[in-house]
Amino acid sequence: MRSLSEIETTTKRATKAIGFDWGISEEVGKSVRLLEMFGFSGIRNINQYYKDRADKKFENLNLISNNNKSISAPFCPIVLGVSFLDQVKTIDSIGKIKFDKIAFPLIFLSFLSRSSEVIGKKILIRFDKKEFLLNLNVNIYSNLFNQEFPFIANNVEVEFINNQDNFKESEWQNLYRLSENTFVEESESSKQGAAGAGLTDND
Repeated sequence: MRSLSEIETTTKRATKAIGFDWGISEEVGKSVRLLEMFGFSGIRNINQYYKDRADKKFENLNLISNNNKSISAPFCPIVLGVSFLDQVKTIDSIGKIKFDKIAFPLIFLSFLSRSSEVIGKKILIRFDKKEFLLNLNVNIYSNLFNQEFPFIANNVEVEFINNQDNFKESEWQNLYRLSENTFVEESESSKQGAAGAGLTDND
């Protein structure tokens, strides 16, 4: 079994070999490592993308807006992913972002997962009746595990999820009241110890 370090290094070198600069190659290496760690077919998808890239056109998107339409070809998942990662702190305020066509969306997904960690928010991506919830680069929840991942995604929507508690205030108050049973009443000695430097102050 290949180690994650070997996967990252080999992917980085292969990305550089097909024409990307070292900076982007390093980002791709990290992303494919992440996919394999989470149980997705990162190596298979990046291999196929590099084969297709030799004779197919893919569109670069460097500046992301709320509604992004490709002119003639699907968006390159690497350029789009790096752009998203670089701009995430700015585009977070948009709320929902749409893309009409992305090539090899699994590769793009890995950059979204890393972006989720950067802004400290969950990110939800939907396309073709498929959903993925990216949780601060800790895990990816999906209804597409153990299925073949599509090579083209149409009508993609990316949504930033504002942080909020998953419980009611009454549930929290009940739990807090239980926790109060562990509180220890202050004794005279503890009060003196918490009051300051006490009798050992040499100043």
